[in-house]
Parts: sequence; structure tokens; C-alpha cells
Amino acid sequence: MAVLAGNSGETCYSKYGAMALKSRACHEMALRIVLHSLDLHANCYQRFVVPLLSISADFYVRIFVRVFTGQAKVKASASKQALVFQCVGCGSFHLQRLGKASGASGGRVKFSAACGPPVAPECEHCGQRHQLGGPMWAEPLHDLDFVGRVLEAVSANPGRFHTAERIRGVLSVVAEELLDVPLYYTLDQLSSAIHCSTPRLLQLRSALLHAGFRVSLSHACKNAVKTDAPSSALWDIMRCWEKECPVKRERLSETSPAFRILSVEPRLQANFTIRDDANPSSRQRGLKRFQANPEANWGPRPRARPRGKAAGEAVEERRKLLQNKRKEPDEDLAQRAAHLKTFPCKRFKEGTCQRGEQCCYSHSPLTPKATAEATPTDCPEAPDQNPLGPGAAAGPGED
Repeated sequence: MAVLAGNSGETCYSKYGAMALKSRACHEMALRIVLHSLDLHANCYQRFVVPLLSISADFYVRIFVRVFTGQAKVKASASKQALVFQCVGCGSFHLQRLGKASGASGGRVKFSAACGPPVAPECEHCGQRHQLGGPMWAEPLHDLDFVGRVLEAVSANPGRFHTAERIRGVLSVVAEELLDVPLYYTLDQLSSAIHCSTPRLLQLRSALLHAGFRVSLSHACKNAVKTDAPSSALWDIMRCWEKECPVKRERLSETSPAFRILSVEPRLQANFTIRDDANPSSRQRGLKRFQANPEANWGPRPRARPRGKAAGEAVEERRKLLQNKRKEPDEDLAQRAAHLKTFPCKRFKEGTCQRGEQCCYSHSPLTPKATAEATPTDCPEAPDQNPLGPGAAAGPGED
């Protein structure tokens, strides 16, 4: 999912044949990239895919498709794919289809290359550049008949699955999505672009409905705003919201996207009065639409610790265990002195040791056998072996 979510676009291209972009709609884009890869490989064998259900949940995606064979319908696959132009400043996106299907005489369908691009080199709202992503699947992600039959089967026998409550909630949101609208915006994305406070979800949905546009949620993100409104109308609504919750313009840089967006007067007067149809049915019924985290900071974690200890306790215990591991332990002086007394003093054997009983080495007379076994390796001042040369006579006690 990290690759599909835009963390490594070149890796995504090598695996799925598409460039993923970092955006708030990355989870739905991941679904569409996988569908594009499936359809592309099916086209090589004169086949095409029809999505039944595409789900992005937790940290994975799960897609159910049907594969059909038909050389004539494979030709329409190019018109089902699209490139994405996404602004790096405000996050506005535009889709460019790869192919175009148009009607011809005799009820035939004519396929041709699409014309584009749909955007200028700079964003019309904030003046920033665009990133190019895709190609991705631009057709519906779900088959509503299939979703409805699955929802009826789960509702008829809720005890069959342990997660029946969550299945009902997710499928209910899926059934409410706008199928012909790829990708979505999020509330925090729109608000952070102009540095204003975030409106309530029902307020923004009501403003879009008052303006004559369609709007829905997305199962991939609980703050998603999926709408067929153009980006210009969406930013007009946010400009009207900023007038109710003003932003300190003196803090904005003249080259920032927020300054350029707010410097234009809105041509659409938004109405934020809450409408009854702004609240979706799944939300009114209180269904379990989005999985709640069972605890704080929940998510992928490192490997399990021994004895089931918490991560903090295990780290603290290991820190104490490895503390001062590179330092040599303090040596017992009495033990060292007793160890040195086991080696004979060479200067005493030569008759030149003047320390007497204060010498750290032994002055006891040893037999030649014991002398051969005990070699003064720890004595730093031990003379070289056979210092008088090979032809000289050895002194007393020397080998």
C-alpha cells in the first residue's frame, strides 16, 4: 500500500504500470491503479474486466472483478483509463481520458484518441505547477446490483459473519457513492489550503447541494467530499466560508496558494443552511461505516516482545541490560595481586631485585620443573629469551 499510495512512483510504475501521486485521495487512486493493471493485462488476451466491488479498508485493498472475453469491447478499454493532473499547491485535480468513444452512423461506436490537456501549465486557482499521475481506471468501482445482493444476504443472516455489522456499514456507504465521479477532496485539505477553520461536513455538503451539484461520501475516507462540482465552484464555496471565518491576510505570503485563492472574489454565493438530504442515510442510521481504532496510536507495530511485555517496558529493560556494556568491569586488586604471586620474579633469580617482600612477583625458590611450567608472561620487564646468545652458557635457573 505504501507504493500504491504514492511513496514511490517509479516502483508503482514498475509493478502496476502507473504513476501514483501523494494526495488525500491516495486510497481510491490505489484501487483505480490496480484495476487499470488488471484490465491492461486482460486486454493482452482479448479480455476485459468489470469491477463488482472495490474496497480500501485498514491497510489493504480488496477488489472483486469479473473477466469477460470480447474483442470488440476490448477496444473500449482505452477510453476507460485516464491521466490525473494534480496541482501541488491547492490540490485541485483534473482527469484526461486516454481514448474517446463517440457514436457513428449505423449505431456503431467510433474510437479515437482524446484531446488535451485539460489544464494550463499553471493552476488557474493558485498558479502552481501540476503533477501527472496515472493512467488509472476512470469508470465505476462497483456494481450496485452486486453490492445490493451482498447487502441483502448479510442482513438476512447477520450471525453468519463476525464482522456483519461492519460489512453492512461499509457496503451502505459504497451504495451511496457517486459512481461516475473519480477521486475526492477532503475537508482538512480544502481548509488547510486557505488556512481557515474547517467547516462541518453537513455545512459543506449542504452548500454543494444548494448550488445544484451532487455530493456523497467515500468508504475510503471519512472526511471525503466526492462531488461532480468543478474545482472553481468548490473554491468559490470555500471563499464564502472564509468570509464567515476570516483569515488574517497580513500573515499570508503573496506567492502562497492561500493568498492567490482568497484574492479572487467568489462568483458563486454559497448557502450553508443545513439541508435534510445532506445527511446520508448510513449516517442517520448510525451504522459502523468506518473502522474505529481499538486504542490510541493503533496501527502496524514492530514484532512481538518476549513474555508479552509492552513495548516501553521491554525497551527500558533492554536499556538497563546493555548499560555500560563496553566498559571493562572494575578488577579486584587483591585477586590480581594473588594472581601475580604465582609467577616467579626474574630479577630475584638474577639477584638484582631490590623490592624484597614488596615485589608483586614470587621470591620463593622453585624447582626446574615448576619454573618451566610458570612463565612470567605478565611481567612487563621480562628480558628476551637467551640474551647471551646461542653459544653462551645459561645462568642458574634458566633453560
